Amino acid sequence: MFNSRFSLPSFLGTAFLAALGAVLVPGASMAAGPTVIELTQVPCQFLESEGGKNRAYRSSRKEDCEAINAKTATERLAQAKPIVLKPGQYIFRVTNRDVPYELGFWLRGAGLAGRITLPSVSGGGLTTGKTQDYRIELKAGEYLYSCPLNTTPDYRLIVES
Repeated sequence: MFNSRFSLPSFLGTAFLAALGAVLVPGASMAAGPTVIELTQVPCQFLESEGGKNRAYRSSRKEDCEAINAKTATERLAQAKPIVLKPGQYIFRVTNRDVPYELGFWLRGAGLAGRITLPSVSGGGLTTGKTQDYRIELKAGEYLYSCPLNTTPDYRLIVES
């Protein structure tokens, strides 16, 4: 469709490129890919889930976070705002920033009924400095996400039509 030597600035979004494709090639459409949600893990927390506030916890093992969250998770979750999304295809791009042990990610339906009826995604292998993608198609409902290996609180995600 485009000459391989032609490049557009990175700040141009998908919507602009789709419109451009329709102008350059009548009848052509550029299917929008999954929406990327970026999440950054630091010891015992996801930054974005807590308003970007890095609480500067220190952890060299999972048990450190279990102790920290036993004291602080209730208050932190009361202040955290859930992620609100529309149903559709998503990639959760999770980065391990400065946690000195392997992390993971787990997104699942809230409650027993949610775990049975809603999709989930999980995985590990997030060593220090590594970023990994977790692809999922979300249906309407309430979800929780966390890292069982970094022992973060269970943050809320709401998908509504």
